[in-house]
Amino acid sequence: MTPPKDIIGALRNSRYLHDRRKRLTIFAVLIVLCGLLTLFPQRYHAAMTMTPTDPASLGLSSALGESGAVNSVFGTQAAVEVVLKVGRSKQTRIDVIRRLDLKKKLGIASTEAAVRWVDRAVDIRSLRGGIVTIETWETDPDLALGLVGALADSTRDSLARIGKRQTAYKRTVLARLLRDADKKLVDAQNNYDRFRLVTRYAQPANVIAGIGTRVAYLKEVIRSKETQLFAARQFATDQNQSVRQLLAEIASLKDQLKRSVSVDDKQLDSVGDVVEKSTRVRELERILEIAHARHDNYERLFEGTSVEDITKDAVVRIIEEPYIDADRQYNLIPMMIGLLLAMLAVAIEFYGLRPPVGNKGQ
Repeated sequence: MTPPKDIIGALRNSRYLHDRRKRLTIFAVLIVLCGLLTLFPQRYHAAMTMTPTDPASLGLSSALGESGAVNSVFGTQAAVEVVLKVGRSKQTRIDVIRRLDLKKKLGIASTEAAVRWVDRAVDIRSLRGGIVTIETWETDPDLALGLVGALADSTRDSLARIGKRQTAYKRTVLARLLRDADKKLVDAQNNYDRFRLVTRYAQPANVIAGIGTRVAYLKEVIRSKETQLFAARQFATDQNQSVRQLLAEIASLKDQLKRSVSVDDKQLDSVGDVVEKSTRVRELERILEIAHARHDNYERLFEGTSVEDITKDAVVRIIEEPYIDADRQYNLIPMMIGLLLAMLAVAIEFYGLRPPVGNKGQ
């Protein structure tokens, strides 16, 4: 008898599968065994869902903005990817092992082996809408819930530590900037006060503005006095006491006007003196205003770091607490093997009913 040239024929004519009754018994036993392994031991699907927290969802947007705090540790970057990266990190898995004492529970000696086991056992992935899910399939429901919850807590704690570390660095930088701004503010205030003491101006801007309008005032007074002098000369000579008084007043006013319109900055209360002092006071006031604004801004940002510290523990929001799925879970590998065995048994039986032309009669 020529040996068959195909696999199905070789299996059908093998030592253990040549007899039809024996063949059906073997396949039936194997398929039943795969069915039992599909159902037992029962596996439990544990899962939980969470999402990165936006301060707007906590109602703290205005508080964070007013205090100078940033909205997120990770800025406008995709926070979901950051959560996934932290959740899949080796340090997070080592923390899960420590929290659940997995090395003792599983009888694993090395930490590396335990990390590999956690990596295979627990899956963390993202869903649509910025949702992160953590899930596992285990035969022990308590262990499954513990794995999911421990990984979620460890991820949240790691993100909080990252945020607090960044806030601490920001606070250090702002403290240095605030000290520098405070020194510049003190220097600017001292320079402005020194100018006030030298010029004897309590309010330099108001006094200088008053000096600037003095020229127009003197001209107006001189015109008024000249009008009075013209009227007095209609009835008296220049030897008259009233006329002489008006002439003296006009001369004094003209002398004041001459000094006031002088461009010499050494001449007190002159145009030149007003221009020099007004330029200087504007410069000092501008420097003082900038120093005040910089100091206030850094102080507001520094105070905002305290608000950031409060919100760092709420870096992720739990949507669903760890739970056990109510649906029955099946062991997929025995199920697939059982299906393949069933298909193989059917193929062998059809092979016997209609063998290839060269194998007929075998």
